[in-house]
Amino acid sequence: MTIENIQLGSIQLENTQGATSVAPYRYALCVEYAGARYNGWQIQKNDEVPTIQGHVQKALSVVANEPVSVVCAGRTDAGVNGTYQIIHFDTTAKREGRAWVLGANTNLPDDIALRWAVPVDNSFHARFSARERRYRYLIYSHPIKPALLSKGITWTYKTLDIERMRAAGDHLVGIHDFSSYRAVACQAKSPVRDIKALNVYQSGELIVIDVQANAFLQHMVRNIAGVLMTVGAGEAEPMWAKEVLEAKNRCAGGITAPSSGLYFVDVKYPEVYPLPKSKLGPYFLNITG
Repeated sequence: MTIENIQLGSIQLENTQGATSVAPYRYALCVEYAGARYNGWQIQKNDEVPTIQGHVQKALSVVANEPVSVVCAGRTDAGVNGTYQIIHFDTTAKREGRAWVLGANTNLPDDIALRWAVPVDNSFHARFSARERRYRYLIYSHPIKPALLSKGITWTYKTLDIERMRAAGDHLVGIHDFSSYRAVACQAKSPVRDIKALNVYQSGELIVIDVQANAFLQHMVRNIAGVLMTVGAGEAEPMWAKEVLEAKNRCAGGITAPSSGLYFVDVKYPEVYPLPKSKLGPYFLNITG
């Protein structure tokens, strides 16, 4: 029996007589990664370009002893980090969760790791079953640049006022057209998204922008962070966040904050899928809520 082709969501095998069958096992996994060295999550046509998906698929394929193709909860851009990226894949290989995790991690670079793996039924889909996603954006506001975690945070020499940032963020909560807060090249069919919560708080020396929504547009959180940082620095009033929103024009929104401070930290699924809960990373923050 040889592998003829791979499709997202299932693996089709073709035997010498031409009969086909669908892979019987589906697994959900949690992936953690530091994105600084990678050109985002999604695998590229040029296989030489390093991506998170590319490394994960190769590592899982070694454990499965057959090619594996994975689907993720939400694609992240170049340089963006993840602490709770959920993926699924189909395979004919039956393995215990521990075997998937330890086997794949042995074949992954040090800045990518699987946290857990569990079997799920075929109705589970890492992307389409997701009901809510959550990001955290980490900012180090200090006159002197940091040497530690320089690729895991965003540094600004400006002093930021958290209360002003909170006031600005309040204007973005709810269902809105976020055309002004998405990348010009964003290919989403609709710019409408529902931000469930947007909080700004201090964690040690770091300022955290914590955003939960049903889904996100390309660069949406980074553009929100750019506006909130501008407001926090006193260069615009909190109402500006609403004015940018109502403009429905990306040119109204100012800078896109760097990718290094952004973390994909949680995904919510219906309770029918009992996946291990997120601990809301990154782990060096001294907050859990």
